[in-house]
Amino acid sequence: MGLKYVRPLLMLAGEVLPMYFYAARQPILDRNKVLFGYELLFRDGVENAFPNIDGDEATSKMVEGSQLSFGLDDFLGDKPGFINFTLDTLLKKYPSMLPKEQVVIEVLETIQPGKRLLAECQHLKEQGYTLALDDYEHKNVWRHFYPYIDIIKIDIRSTNAEQIEEIKQAIADFPHIKLLAEKVETNAEFQQTLALGFSYFQGYFFSKPEMLQTRALSPSQLALAELLYETSQADMDLARITEIFKRDVTLSYKLLRYSNSAIFRRRAEVETIKQALIVLGQAELKKFLSLLFTAQISSDKPAELMRLSMTRANFAEGLAGLSGRVSQDKAYLTGMMSLMDAILDEPISSVMEKLPLANEIKAALIEKTGELAGFIQLIECYENASWPQATALIEKLKLPTDKIPDVYHQAVQWANEQMKALGEIA
Repeated sequence: MGLKYVRPLLMLAGEVLPMYFYAARQPILDRNKVLFGYELLFRDGVENAFPNIDGDEATSKMVEGSQLSFGLDDFLGDKPGFINFTLDTLLKKYPSMLPKEQVVIEVLETIQPGKRLLAECQHLKEQGYTLALDDYEHKNVWRHFYPYIDIIKIDIRSTNAEQIEEIKQAIADFPHIKLLAEKVETNAEFQQTLALGFSYFQGYFFSKPEMLQTRALSPSQLALAELLYETSQADMDLARITEIFKRDVTLSYKLLRYSNSAIFRRRAEVETIKQALIVLGQAELKKFLSLLFTAQISSDKPAELMRLSMTRANFAEGLAGLSGRVSQDKAYLTGMMSLMDAILDEPISSVMEKLPLANEIKAALIEKTGELAGFIQLIECYENASWPQATALIEKLKLPTDKIPDVYHQAVQWANEQMKALGEIA
């Protein structure tokens, strides 16, 4: 999902010049909808759907960025990153610049199978790298590569069921090879590819409602909704909020655990509800409550959906900061609530009726109007790598293009930290 900003430096005529480029990431889940890894996709800026440079230069910049400006951990956590390589970058040994535990070497579909490519694949496999064939179209000559290939990626938009069966028969003697379905956008497509024997699934199918229904909120969820409302008031009633926490032992316990978690680096233990509320402050308390609310009602959903909600919340908050025209608190809540239809498998309009949220937030999510709705649209463009639409929205929203990727990077890091903190208080 989304973009990472990379700012390596170039030397030119004795001067150090900044060179900007982006890398998009898209989640890959396994058969249990657990995050398996991310594909990292190079982009030469929001202006172009693809950079006006060849694949070799694109991959070179991706490797340069990962080496010079950010650790892969920062972007991938403990999951592998799929990176595209052309024949030329394979021959130049670029993969060896990256740790074998953190990357999956994707052989681009534009490369013709031949002796040089076969030798490189064999060499990389001997070094312990994981290899994948991208956008695979079956040819018998690929059989020579199967001993060295771990994953075959299939674009389900351009490959029919008959062709998939042909590929499955071709690799039958190589049970170590797993199939990865690309462009899986609905739960129905996930179920179809699951039935066809795919092991991994790339796309945003998990962020769509599975089966629309109406679900009542539990007493604890209603208490959280009440707290969300109370903390959104300009003058927060501390006594009232303390009272609501005291009514729910589990909420009180989680508040104390969260306020004592490592992300706040406290010098002394927080021991009372009132102390925790004061120590956190209104802004952090709002974030904690919205996180907890989303986590509680998404407990039976893929963890990546929760991470996506958090990234959206922090990204929207950052966009509001750049804009200066919209409340950052409202932007944060809009981002956090924007996937609530997928979390509850319920129309967003029905979900909004149950929650005491500002009219601005409801208008953004139900009617898709106002600047907050523009932020959500921009975030969705990032997630889907729709750069021309993103460019148009950035101009429309009068946002500084060069600042937005840094805001996204911060959102990714923050979401990772919060997932860890929520794991500690669960």
